[in-house]
Amino acid sequence: MRKTYKYRIYPSREQKTLIEEWLNICRVLYNDCLTERRDAWQSCRKSINYYDQQNQLPEIKTFDDGLKRVHSQVIQDVLKRIDKSFKNFFKKVKKKEKAGYPRYKPRSRYNSFTYPQSGFEISEDGKKLILSKIGSINIKKHRDIPENAKIKTCTIERDLNRWYACFSVEIEVEDLDQNEGIRNEITNPIGIDLGINHLITFSDGSTIDNPRYLAKSEKRLKRDQRRLSRAKKRSNNRKKRIFELAKTHRKVRDQRADLLHKISHSLVDTFDLIIFEDLNVRGMLKNHHLAKSISDVSWSQLTNFVSYKAEEAGRRVEFVNPKNTSQECSNCGGIVRKSLSQRVHKCPFCGLVMDRDENAALNILKKGLSRVGQELSKVKPEDFSKRRVIQEAPSVRVG
Repeated sequence: MRKTYKYRIYPSREQKTLIEEWLNICRVLYNDCLTERRDAWQSCRKSINYYDQQNQLPEIKTFDDGLKRVHSQVIQDVLKRIDKSFKNFFKKVKKKEKAGYPRYKPRSRYNSFTYPQSGFEISEDGKKLILSKIGSINIKKHRDIPENAKIKTCTIERDLNRWYACFSVEIEVEDLDQNEGIRNEITNPIGIDLGINHLITFSDGSTIDNPRYLAKSEKRLKRDQRRLSRAKKRSNNRKKRIFELAKTHRKVRDQRADLLHKISHSLVDTFDLIIFEDLNVRGMLKNHHLAKSISDVSWSQLTNFVSYKAEEAGRRVEFVNPKNTSQECSNCGGIVRKSLSQRVHKCPFCGLVMDRDENAALNILKKGLSRVGQELSKVKPEDFSKRRVIQEAPSVRVG
């Protein structure tokens, strides 16, 4: 499996200047390649691919001293980025989906470059990242990369005033189906209903509240936005206001990611089968009344975190069809129609009265167990009493 390890790095003032120079050289090359492809198509309906542009690099370097200062593989990766952008564009066009034509990158939107194969290494003591043509940079490794992992790429990334090194690694993970007895010995499964009032409702009735980080920062975001709108264009004050607004957004993003990492880690440690609904989040975001709330809870990020952590730990994650999970009675299977405003499930057929989301989570659990060939009745009752994850959002300190 592929996994990314992200570490904070601390370049010197001279190294920051050099890295920012590389970013700008890569950005200009990206935009020039985009122009070449666009002009070739508009003038003579000719498509230019990665190899066409790669073959031109030696000639371009003879009169462009900037490209000579950047590592050759970093330059080639820029061409791969523009090629990937066009491939994604044409793939969406072919599927008749809404496709945005590749756009030019301003300075503020080109924030990384990649060493795709070589040109980087970590010192033996793990305290230095050595980059070809840049030098030795202090790195803070808060966790180790597994010994059996193969580092494939190293991406240097700028996030406002912070710098990171992102290592994409290949890790050999034992195939889930090969784990002895994992299909037949599920003893601690959980069904999860994702929501807005409660971020998670479990099939045992426990919940994790939605911390609403974005909503709590709304006042500050509006203040930062007002200050930005009043700042004069191209002034130092405007640059300062842009930075302040971006920093507030980063704090919200970091708080959310920190909480979701803690929840996903706890889920994978606690349960051997984790079952979610296969939600069409992109389609749900088209509902303008709920779009901001759905973005704030970030369901997709949570399921992604759980999925890759479960794969590493040899746990299983299933995604089931969400049809009728809220309408169906988890006790008798009868369909009980109710609007979104109705928060209690009252079954007229069997008399079951239960929280709407808990009822949905139980249906999700049943669907997931049926997919792996197990019934809810085969799960030992005492296992359910042990299920406690994170009952409230932990305080998160973000600098």
